[in-house]
Amino acid sequence: MTTETHFDAEKHRADFPILNQTVHGGKPLIYLDSAATSQKPKSVIDAMSHYYEFSNANVHRGMHVLAERATEIYEAARVKVSQFINAARPEEIAWTKNATEAINLIAHGYGRKFLNAGDEILVSTMEHHSNLVPWHLLAKVKGCTVKGVKLHADGTLDLAHLDALLASGKVKIVALTHVSNVLGTINPIADIAKKVHAAGAVFAVDGCQAVPHLPVDVRALDVDFYSFSGHKMLAPTGIGCLYGKYELLVKMDPFLGGGEMIEEVRVDSSTYKEPPLRFEAGTPPIAETAGMLAAIEYLQAAGMANVRAHEKALLSYALEKLATVKGLKIHGTRNMDLRSGVISFEFEDIHAHDIAHILDQEGVAVRAGHHCAQPLMDWLDAASTARMSVSLYSTKSDVDALVAGLEKVRKWFDKQ
Repeated sequence: MTTETHFDAEKHRADFPILNQTVHGGKPLIYLDSAATSQKPKSVIDAMSHYYEFSNANVHRGMHVLAERATEIYEAARVKVSQFINAARPEEIAWTKNATEAINLIAHGYGRKFLNAGDEILVSTMEHHSNLVPWHLLAKVKGCTVKGVKLHADGTLDLAHLDALLASGKVKIVALTHVSNVLGTINPIADIAKKVHAAGAVFAVDGCQAVPHLPVDVRALDVDFYSFSGHKMLAPTGIGCLYGKYELLVKMDPFLGGGEMIEEVRVDSSTYKEPPLRFEAGTPPIAETAGMLAAIEYLQAAGMANVRAHEKALLSYALEKLATVKGLKIHGTRNMDLRSGVISFEFEDIHAHDIAHILDQEGVAVRAGHHCAQPLMDWLDAASTARMSVSLYSTKSDVDALVAGLEKVRKWFDKQ
């Protein structure tokens, strides 16, 4: 598909049926919660409907025409994902139900096999719980230690502290997010990969907030594992991906056992297929791969460099406009080269849930809470924050509606 040279967010907005509605007595829906889940273009919805209407069957198992069609869609989507993130081969992409499962797959299939008592796992203060809890579970079973890389005051990663932790010689896995779901911080993944590999460790990256917003090239980044969810990148819920270097995947144990992932089964033993099928036990999310295929085609047509440029400009505009709201405290770096996707904020002593509720009454959807990042909330000394987040269909008028809504919040609480 051709790539856009001029980005028109309003044109993209028209492709998303859910955005063409009013709420709460006729107010236009302003959706600023894409970091939680993105909306879906009609092409994605149609692709899934078409699968169910014309190709519904199980994959890899049938000899009939529907099974062949379903398998073609399923594997074509795998190829499309591998091309989108520039994996070396499609076999480096394993389907999961989300990024959380993908990270658990790494912890179980690689960590339980290769880590030992006394080994160290590095995470950071900014991680989503999905990139913390699986490592806690692994550490408990294997007798490892989980340590956190500190942050600078602007919410960027303290690379000097990372160096100090790597110097122990005990680190076996480093698990970091590419983009923070609270601060929007873009971590320098390629530079970090060099440090991690020099220390003899494996690098696993949570890419959930990066893949929908930035061009991602896993080979240029030289990461060992990269996880992401479909539902944050215009694709359906219920599907995610694990990218892994094939030489690591082939050494890993299965995460789930059952049908399809086996080579041969006896009563007392079994052997397993080569990656990625050894990690795809049971009936997979077939219709969702049709949706994923369509979502990537949509993003490719828009052009990820264009998406990044649009969102970067929009966030700059939002930071400027939000700065005019008296009493608003905005978290994260102001360097737009190091920021993507989200803006989290506090509004004087008003609870984030109250902010979100009043904004909702104005038709503006934002997220409020700890955003599955409690260690980061502790670091911010905040019980919770409100968070706006954008996608390629977000516009300056959305930001204006948010700012107007915050003024309604001020009036509601009689803040002068």
